[in-house]
Amino acid sequence: MDYRKRLFDLRTDNDLRQEDIANYLQTSGQAYGMYENGKRNLPIEYLIKLCEFYDVSSDYILGISDKK
Repeated sequence: MDYRKRLFDLRTDNDLRQEDIANYLQTSGQAYGMYENGKRNLPIEYLIKLCEFYDVSSDYILGISDKK
């Protein structure tokens, strides 16, 4: 599974908007949207913060594992 789909699924499963996650990452909603849409690569710093936020492993977000 593509990490962009995992980002989308995690966000929507938690009833969050792109703006909510963007605020957490201290970036713009437009920039975060580009990560979910694949127009920009997700910086490693954001990957780490998202793992902490969602309480999942990086392997899960990256689609390497289905185990959260």
